Amino acid sequence: MDEKVIMRNLDPEVRSHTFEEVALGYNEEEALKEANRCLQCMNPRCVKGCPVNIEIPRFIKAIREHNLEEAYHVILESSSLPAICGRVCPQEKQCEKMCIKGFKGDAIAIGSLERYVADYALEHHLNVMEKKPSIGKKVAIIGSGPSGLTCAGELLKEGVDVTIYESLHKAGGVLTYGIPEFRLPKKIVEDEVENLKAMGANIILNAVVGKTIALEELENTFDDVYIATGAGLPKFLGIPNENANGVFSANEILTRINLMKSYEEDAKTPVKKGKKAIVVGGGNVAMDAARSLKRIGYDVSIVYRRTMEELPARKMEIEHAVEEGIIFDLLKNPKEILIDENYNVRGVKVALMELTDVDESGRRGVKEIPGQTEEIACDTIVVALGTMPNPIATENSDIITDEKGLIIAPEGVTNNPNVYAGGDAVTGAATVILAMEAGKKAASQILQQLKEA
Repeated sequence: MDEKVIMRNLDPEVRSHTFEEVALGYNEEEALKEANRCLQCMNPRCVKGCPVNIEIPRFIKAIREHNLEEAYHVILESSSLPAICGRVCPQEKQCEKMCIKGFKGDAIAIGSLERYVADYALEHHLNVMEKKPSIGKKVAIIGSGPSGLTCAGELLKEGVDVTIYESLHKAGGVLTYGIPEFRLPKKIVEDEVENLKAMGANIILNAVVGKTIALEELENTFDDVYIATGAGLPKFLGIPNENANGVFSANEILTRINLMKSYEEDAKTPVKKGKKAIVVGGGNVAMDAARSLKRIGYDVSIVYRRTMEELPARKMEIEHAVEEGIIFDLLKNPKEILIDENYNVRGVKVALMELTDVDESGRRGVKEIPGQTEEIACDTIVVALGTMPNPIATENSDIITDEKGLIIAPEGVTNNPNVYAGGDAVTGAATVILAMEAGKKAASQILQQLKEA
């Protein structure tokens, strides 16, 4: 049988108590076996399924030929962050979904092979991306998340001087504060950032554009500006007692755990550890929050208004959550936060739900069952319902946004022809790879404009 080589994982009993990376990666034998499954198609559908158009058959062919340096440089031609992409990109919905082998069996594990190559490159300190001589132009990038870092990498390769402004005290954006260590080790993010710095990127930390420095000042100092501030403003439920003690956004929980290590004994901003946590939502962020809370000692349930089949999170993340003991409490929707006399959370009242026909999103719709409610006891509630753009960078500027706070940037260009925007700040919350795609497109547009100027 021509079966996919499944990546080894840490044992669930071990990993549910540690923040060590769950997926262990391929060894050489496993990578070669998986690479040899590739058909090397003349018309590779997988490349069309990749948002940044990595020449997938070429890098897999290089693996088969034991030339990992060549494989790495093939990936770098299209992607600035291969070690990150190999871990968090939803390949099963993109390149692997298009793989011809997947129509009658298992698609090639493209993401696992990309990770194998990128990890080898980091371990062996292979050369970073080649850089052309300076063209005497400079660009400011606001935000050091996946979109900003990708744009920076593409511009640096072409000889543009790049300065990145990051509001937090560490670079990486959502890669650093939002994605847990067990899915994306921060050392990987730091290594990728160091690669960009080695190419000449200037990264200014603790710089809140719109507060500590005005966007207008950047417009006057640089040839162009790229806004890649992401979507870090959490959405809430809008139900009674939502500001009670013990109610958090997933953003806050993940930032405190990932960036501030608040679970450690000597943490300066410790997470108050309760016993029972409810995470509301069904996406990847909900899985990340639930699995993180499990690791610091909570019993955790995910409350979601549809069924397992409708969960929007990656299949792998759902499977890992189940293996680690996360309870899925489904077809329930919070109606009220229940509190004690001190305004502390003691539970949540939920409406029982039922599925209806498929709606415009392509999923089954859902509605309340009249008069059917239930109370669930807990001392902590984490809301993971998505995020919106934070308006700080643009609120006192001439940049136009819509009613949701999204920057209006047709084809990546704002109403100011020297200010570009992309990623979650324009589209709303999406995936890392789509943010990278936006950063790559923005860099292409900026380069074209700089050459024409």
